[in-house]
Amino acid sequence: MKAPAHIIFTALFIATTFTACKKNDTSAYIPNRIFSTSFESVSDFSNFYICPQNYMGTSSHDTSTGQVHSGTYAHKAWIYGANPESTVSQNNNHRGYPTIQFQKTVEGVFHTPCYINFWVWLDMDLVAHTPENQWFSFATLTTDSTDSWSRTILVNLDYHGFVHLMHVPYQGQQVHTYQPNVLSFPKKEWVNIKIYLDTRPGAGYAKVWQNGVLVSQANIADGNGTLAQAHFGLYAAPSVSSGIVFNDDLEIKEVSGE
Repeated sequence: MKAPAHIIFTALFIATTFTACKKNDTSAYIPNRIFSTSFESVSDFSNFYICPQNYMGTSSHDTSTGQVHSGTYAHKAWIYGANPESTVSQNNNHRGYPTIQFQKTVEGVFHTPCYINFWVWLDMDLVAHTPENQWFSFATLTTDSTDSWSRTILVNLDYHGFVHLMHVPYQGQQVHTYQPNVLSFPKKEWVNIKIYLDTRPGAGYAKVWQNGVLVSQANIADGNGTLAQAHFGLYAAPSVSSGIVFNDDLEIKEVSGE
């Protein structure tokens, strides 16, 4: 008999917690790689870190048939309470996702440029807030192969309803070469997000499309040519008190250029 998905997620979290710091020393570069998942099986993330259920007592995640873009399941994450505000020493952001840690695979990290394509269904209201305005993150991408995730590039939604790149061209900055802020992100329907990521030194930049329309572009000034790790699902400001997000049909593909 097949175990329920939430039990599998919990078991995998326990297993991966003890292997989170291990690295694969037998990596071999294979060009034009593709990683894809439709979230039909938790085994797609079996060697990666998975956020625990009831994270900080306010958010959880699971596989679900509630909203599905294709197949039987999608990844669902939800918020059911606000967290304390983050501080300089404590990050209290909402989390509910499996990570993808390419450095733990036989092939090693992905090499950019690459395209990242996935579908999102979001029901979450964001508002202006002090000391930090509310936000939601569709994707977190890092060039860092360690557990620190010290250099990230995010694709976020602001409380005005616009998708934008974050931590560009450097960590902590938000300087875009294209950011029209005219196409709002639609709620309660499946939306396609496509990202072009190039972290090569001296040539780095990223683009984001929403349902085929370019909505954000920015340079990446300090790339190392890789995509080491990523996560999708739920990552949001601590003051958000409720909301649901579904992810489905994720593909990450190495390419030679746009």
